[in-house]
Amino acid sequence: MPDQTVTNVSFLFPIVVVVVLVLFILGNAIRILREYERGVVFRLGRLVGAKGPGLILLIPLIDKMVKVSLRTVAMDVPPQDIITRDNVTVKVNAVAYYRVIDPTKAIIDVEDYNYATSLIAQTTLRSILGKVALDDLLSNREKINAELQTVIDQQTEPWGVKVAIVEVKNVDLPQEMQRAIAKQAEAERERRAKVIHADGEFQASEKINDAANVLGQNPVGVQLRYLQTLVEIAAEKNSTTIFPIPIELFRPFIDKYYKDQEAKK
Repeated sequence: MPDQTVTNVSFLFPIVVVVVLVLFILGNAIRILREYERGVVFRLGRLVGAKGPGLILLIPLIDKMVKVSLRTVAMDVPPQDIITRDNVTVKVNAVAYYRVIDPTKAIIDVEDYNYATSLIAQTTLRSILGKVALDDLLSNREKINAELQTVIDQQTEPWGVKVAIVEVKNVDLPQEMQRAIAKQAEAERERRAKVIHADGEFQASEKINDAANVLGQNPVGVQLRYLQTLVEIAAEKNSTTIFPIPIELFRPFIDKYYKDQEAKK
């Protein structure tokens, strides 16, 4: 019996070794890549090419694969201390959206394309915004974002990385600069209010002038307007109002009196 047990163990051992070896080979030979993934394959250190998606077969111990994602990455650009063209120190951060369009270049031409893209975005942010005045930085965001995207994309293109969008997020100003901008905005609002008020006065004077010209052509209209004003004054307050009566109201009676006197003569 002991001899038979030893025989069975010696018989099963090679089978177990073969099974383990087959599983090891299959585990290193079969790769499954998702739709948004690509695998850059190296054979004995030499580039074979980018493969995927789907099932990928590799030669165990000979082929090595580096997986690359093709999805868009949202990267926060850390805040940068920037001195603008008009010598104002501000702290600016941004966000960049990029993706790999050439997996082979992204692996071969740069050690870490994510880290390299982040550094390029930081240095470009300082370089571009350092040439811009503070007013332009606050008001012309779209133009600055487009310039940042163009410059960063040109620098990452050799790595197979496409930068799609770069947006300046926050511009932190010093306290004294915030107070100065607030005063400037308040002065601008006061200027606009005065201009609007002066424009309204000018338009009102034109209308009053037109009304005076119309009433001047008809004296009766002036009297009617005068009486209408008196009615409005009396209706607003319960008080005694003393007002002069224009002599023109008694003109018909005066004319009649003179005519009667002439007739008696």
